[in-house]
Amino acid sequence: MEKAMHAAHGVCYEEYCSNHDVRMAVEREREKDYLKSQRILSDIERKAHS
Repeated sequence: MEKAMHAAHGVCYEEYCSNHDVRMAVEREREKDYLKSQRILSDIERKAHS
């Protein structure tokens, strides 16, 4: 998990756990990525049904 965290967000897990500001920035980025993936999925599903 440590390597994935660093690769995806540029911070180590220890820093993520110990620094609230870093944790909030990572979680905002994750939320943004999740919403983007949901929009992409919705577009694909809509195109498949038209």
